[in-house]
Amino acid sequence: MFSKIAYTFFIAMVPVIELRGALPIGVASGLDFPTAVIVSILGNLLPIPFIIIFIRKIFKWMREKSGKLDRLVEKLEAKAESKKAQVMKYEFWGLVILVAIPLPGTGAWTGGLVAAMMDMQIKRAMPAIALGVVIAAAIVAFVTYGAALAI
Repeated sequence: MFSKIAYTFFIAMVPVIELRGALPIGVASGLDFPTAVIVSILGNLLPIPFIIIFIRKIFKWMREKSGKLDRLVEKLEAKAESKKAQVMKYEFWGLVILVAIPLPGTGAWTGGLVAAMMDMQIKRAMPAIALGVVIAAAIVAFVTYGAALAI
């Protein structure tokens, strides 16, 4: 049981996969539904404060290390920039929506990156990102549970 929880938790921490991948994997691995939801939410949220606080320093270090890493940083910053207008327009709710929609290019990691690029304080960004993750969990849980019932 612990290995299934740990596996689900760590998958939720992975960029791109995040909660939207961890929750169905947790359920498929045999976790009961409430446990899979809670573990996926917690795993998805754990890296976000670190992203908000440290990503600029990490990007600076990456830029100094190599041209390839510099190009990666440019892509990540461009991704954040493309989402920034939505967040700035609607502020708190814009960040919630960005994180809540379980599609590629959205999620807690992108929300954390956008918040960092906007120099949002963690006390402002974390509640919006957390609410977005909970909404995403509800959407993914509904889709996962519906799929599990159909089988």
